[in-house]
Parts: sequence; structure tokens; C-alpha cells
Amino acid sequence: MKSKHAFITGVAGFVGAYLADELLAHGYTVTGTVYKDDSKEARKRVAKEVKLIELDILDSKKVARTLKKVNPDFICHLAAFSSVGRSFSHERLTYDINFSGTLNMLEASVELPKLKKFLFTSSSDCYGKFSPKTKVLKESDPLNPVSPYGISKVAAEHLCLLYQNRYKLPVVISRSFNHSGPGQNENFVIPSFCRQIVRIEKGEQKPVMSVGDLSVKRDLSDVRDIVSGYRLMIEKAKPGAVYQLCSGKSIAIKMVLDKLIKLSETKINVKIDKKIFRKNDIPIIKGSNAKAKRELGYKPKYKIDNTLSDSLHYWREIG
Repeated sequence: MKSKHAFITGVAGFVGAYLADELLAHGYTVTGTVYKDDSKEARKRVAKEVKLIELDILDSKKVARTLKKVNPDFICHLAAFSSVGRSFSHERLTYDINFSGTLNMLEASVELPKLKKFLFTSSSDCYGKFSPKTKVLKESDPLNPVSPYGISKVAAEHLCLLYQNRYKLPVVISRSFNHSGPGQNENFVIPSFCRQIVRIEKGEQKPVMSVGDLSVKRDLSDVRDIVSGYRLMIEKAKPGAVYQLCSGKSIAIKMVLDKLIKLSETKINVKIDKKIFRKNDIPIIKGSNAKAKRELGYKPKYKIDNTLSDSLHYWREIG
């Protein structure tokens, strides 16, 4: 039986390495792209079975040549500028990578005769501000982004759907909610907390954690559940479909921090730093994963306690 060949952009990224593992475990052959600035440590997290190709998705000609040569059955487009917070200070770069980079991938993919599915990974940040604040978001809800990151993802979603309608490109869109796990960098909330706790445990930081707004609530998933959803999407989703991958629950960031602190034997105090509050932060985000469960058989397995424990262990291991 011929192996299914998947092509992952951004395979050395936090999610990319997990997706490669998920696909390899289900019988896929995997080729992935790395960027010249990807660290050796990031590349080492990618399974050895993955063939790595250095590629800048903003180089349209090289993107076209690479895809033509690889000629995959499935494309999982993960490469992106992924930080909502940093997108405000890197606005043009966010638009370039997330929109123009996606355009280059779509243009090149039209020329692939055996392509079965093109997965575009979007975000719950596309919804932006909505009312009421307690609303459970669904795929059919209006998109109202309030960050450069969210705007770039909404624009790229529309681009994907244009290529699906105009060229019959088999595009599917994952609107993923917040996810975390071992290996995520400290620009995100859970690893930021974990790193501070480990520094305190080692005596490298005073027993005081500096944190932002703890009142916000987020729909948090484990990255290992999210990548299982990505695999299900390339296998089962119909072209043009959009799915939310999320836990279906919201948890206060304060509760996340409290759980992590309880996992440490060190006494830790918490200091709220209003300087790192986000002006446009959305107070509560909660999504419905009913469509993904119903149509894809999506079944999240990891509890938030598993994610937090594994993440803290990871930061203890790497020091």
C-alpha cells in the first residue's frame, strides 16, 4: 500500500513537530519546511523520519518549485507569525507572513494534480470582540478581528475560500482556539508561567511572579488534541469546510496559575503588572466543538491538568 505523503509548513514550530508525530503514527510519510532562523533545538524536536526542506514561504518562486518537486497528497499550512501580542509591534511582518505567505502556498498548490487536501490553520482570534461576552462561539458566527494577527488570519481565510471556489482547490480551515503543551515558547501564557516557576525553584528569580490580567477566561486545549483534529480534517473534512478545534470549556487564567503554583513545592507570590495588560483583550472566549465531534469524530483526550503538569515538567527538564 502506497504511503500517504503530507507536507507541513513550519514543521519545526511548536505545533508542527507534534503534527508530524501524529501523522507518522498514522502511517503518513512526512516532509516539512524549516526556516533559516529556526534553532537547532527546534529542529531536533522534529522526528528523524521527517524530511526537512529549508523554505521561506515569502519566496513565491521557491515555494512553487518545492511543492512541484515534493508533489504531496496533503498540505498542512502551519507556518505563520503566531503571537497575537507581538503582532501589534510587528504588524507588517504579520500581514506578510500570514497573508502573502498563504497566497504563495495556494498559488503553488493549484498546480498539484494529486493534492487531496490543503489544511489552513486559522484562529479563534478571528472572532475578535462579540456580544454577549458569555457567548459560546460557533463556526457560523461573524468575524470581527481586533488584532493584526486576527485580521491577517481572517484575510487568509477568505483567500483560501476564494481558491476553493475558483480553482476547486480542496481547502479546509481549522479555526483553532488557544492550545498549549510541552515545547511551547514563553511568549505564551502557560509556558511563561512555567518558566517563572522553574526559575524561582532554582533560585534564579525572587519568589515573585509578574503576571498580566488573570481575570480573562480562555478555551484551552492540549496541542496533542489539536493535531489529532488536524489529521481528522485532512482525512474527513469536505473542501470549503471550517471547523473549530477547542475544548468547549473556558477557564480563568487565574485558575491556570493557581494550578501551576500548586504543582510547585516553593512558596510563590504573585504580582499583577498592569503594564503587560492588552488593551483589546477579550474577557471570555469559549467555543463549541460540536461540529468537529459530529462530523470528524474529534475527541479531546487531555485534561487541563495533564497539559499543565507536562508543560511544567518540560521546563524543569530544559532548565
